[in-house]
Amino acid sequence: MTPSTGKEARIRALIEAITAHLRADQGATEGTDRTLTRLASTDFRSGSFADQAPVKSRHDAVLRQGIANIPAGSLAGIRSALVAATDDLAWHEDDMKYYPAGADLGAGYGQCNLHSLLVGPGACGFHHDDFSLGIFVLGPRTLYRDHRHDAPETYINLSTRTGWRFDGGSWADHQAGSIIFNPPNAVHATRVYDQPFVSVFSWLENIDGQCSVVPHSDWALIEANLEIEKSA
Repeated sequence: MTPSTGKEARIRALIEAITAHLRADQGATEGTDRTLTRLASTDFRSGSFADQAPVKSRHDAVLRQGIANIPAGSLAGIRSALVAATDDLAWHEDDMKYYPAGADLGAGYGQCNLHSLLVGPGACGFHHDDFSLGIFVLGPRTLYRDHRHDAPETYINLSTRTGWRFDGGSWADHQAGSIIFNPPNAVHATRVYDQPFVSVFSWLENIDGQCSVVPHSDWALIEANLEIEKSA
């Protein structure tokens, strides 16, 4: 990437820290390698920076709590760069443009979700027509219900513990630094515990494709238990 100063330098540094984390895992997962390939196709030359105005979120306290809880070790570089760049980014809530009308992702998701695009169409960093990379946040005690989409997707978990299930199977916890890859139209769900979930996400291609919610019989029970734990 081209050297720069100020806001551009901080956003570049965050993308570079994410890239370095992926390179350390190169060859381990399909998602890692495909994300690195897409990053290599992005125009990071001088003059390509979007320079959007920062956008602050009503969930700023949740965001900062989640970032503060990112552990050191292999994630120290991403955490440091994200702390430095947080106020430079444009933070948005899901406007449901990728879901059909009436899609129900649950009350928890609607109450607190947040993302900022570093790379992609309309990104606050660098444009790409068919690849997106950014930061994704969910509030504590949230079920992101089972869903699928055309885009293959990679996550880098930045939080110490989140629950995941794939294709309606059993739940399993994944730790900070783990990398999740969802092939196109693979069904997946995420369960957040007592701390906010913060992650790096990327959609690798077909990013304008439709998403769909995939019903599962245990949603009501999971969400009821999360509400009990939230109020305890």
